[in-house]
Amino acid sequence: MSSRPFSVCVYCGSRDGADPAYAKAAEDTGAMIARNGWRLVYGAGDVGLMGRTARATQMAGGDTFGVIPQHLMDWEVGKTDLTTFVVTETMHERKKVMLMNADAVVVLPGGAGSLDEMFEALTWRQLKLHSKPIYVLNTNGYWDPLQALITHTIDQGFADANLLDFTTFLPTVHDLETALKP
Repeated sequence: MSSRPFSVCVYCGSRDGADPAYAKAAEDTGAMIARNGWRLVYGAGDVGLMGRTARATQMAGGDTFGVIPQHLMDWEVGKTDLTTFVVTETMHERKKVMLMNADAVVVLPGGAGSLDEMFEALTWRQLKLHSKPIYVLNTNGYWDPLQALITHTIDQGFADANLLDFTTFLPTVHDLETALKP
């Protein structure tokens, strides 16, 4: 049995996005993780939603586990005051370390990087490389097009219907907290 706390891997933007609700959701997610005694696993950035999630977790007394590739240390402003701070050589290694050190995945609003991380976790789940739940926080409907795209791939015969079973879209941080609790 592992001695580490339940760990939540959060994929999210290195920018705040256009809707202030995204920043609030990131901060609320970080505080919620700490409030439950869980550990945040994330991309170790100190900017955008990444930084907001980590700072909120820290301010609420939670543990943080950040993973960043060397080439992004300046771009994403590596947050080195985390409980655990890991620097990898590549983006692929970053994603692997994050996923392998988590018990669940949460996707907040974000861009191409967040989509890449989410789809890799989803693909690995589809291939039975892990069985971790994947939760998509659909703040103000941000991820509605993603949900429609996943359904479209199924409708067009490129994926089995169970692909939708691997992702749970949730509208609020409260719903996310309820889903994450054992």
